[in-house]
Amino acid sequence: MKPAAITPGTSKGEQSKFKRLFVEIWKYRMTYTLLIPGLIWLILFAYLPMGGLSLAFKHYRANDGIWGSEWTGLENFMYVFRDPAFIDAVWRTLYVNIIKLFITFPFPILLALLLNELRMRRYKKVLQTAFTFPHFLSWIIVSGIIINVLAYDGFVNSLLALLGLPTINFLGSEQNFYPMIILTDIWKSTGWGAIVFLAAISGIDQEQYEAAQIDGATRMQQMFRVTLPNIMPTVTIMFILSVGGLMSSGFDQIFNLANAATQNVSQVLDVYIYRITFQSSTDFGFSTAVSLFRSIVNMVLLLLADRAAKWMGGDGLFR
Repeated sequence: MKPAAITPGTSKGEQSKFKRLFVEIWKYRMTYTLLIPGLIWLILFAYLPMGGLSLAFKHYRANDGIWGSEWTGLENFMYVFRDPAFIDAVWRTLYVNIIKLFITFPFPILLALLLNELRMRRYKKVLQTAFTFPHFLSWIIVSGIIINVLAYDGFVNSLLALLGLPTINFLGSEQNFYPMIILTDIWKSTGWGAIVFLAAISGIDQEQYEAAQIDGATRMQQMFRVTLPNIMPTVTIMFILSVGGLMSSGFDQIFNLANAATQNVSQVLDVYIYRITFQSSTDFGFSTAVSLFRSIVNMVLLLLADRAAKWMGGDGLFR
């Protein structure tokens, strides 16, 4: 029997490795076939648009297109860091997102722990559906509800006036803007975020609970001594991912809830990018430079959070 032909430049070890890979793919071909639509979507809408990042280093002209526009090097970035509005937007974005991170992040964990303690399955499913439903509402709908309820002539102020109490300017006050952002974010995202932690809880070995019951542990002690330690790897990963998004403050929420009265406190980085792109003289190179800077900072924060998690003895995203 003749030995298999070896492609020039390819060793026998590499050839056998490719052969094993092909056999493995063919063995699970139906699974890989299901992945094809997702991979096509990822390539078309996540990787191919990255070519547009070259605008950050160009002076864009519509007539020349993206590839024909003149290269300017780091000129756009120099203009970005000279803009005081950009610096204010960066600090405001970090301020808002750090507050969000430490206030809103624990709520899905608490909700998952509380739902896990319910023994009535029907009641548990009803509550989980009720808490998850707000996630599927767009921020346009949510802002419309909030405006109708909290506007100066809305439901709450009309009720206060009917009772002879002073009305409150909920939507037109800079002091009330950040609490409103945080509360609405908790209401909208807690139920959806709890699904991840409920999935992690469902994977805990039930023998641990049985052993804790034999040792006389109460339900509260089981929650803090069994459930919470077992889901800590998931908590760590979700926290790292949240840190990796500190420079993205949620454009939909702030843009729809902000108004002229709260303009000074609502000018976060996402709103700043929108304003310089569509509301002033259009400069796609400048706005792309800001977006690229934001993405790089998010990546650095993600890597730092991952390294910090490993340094403290936890699990990280990267090896």
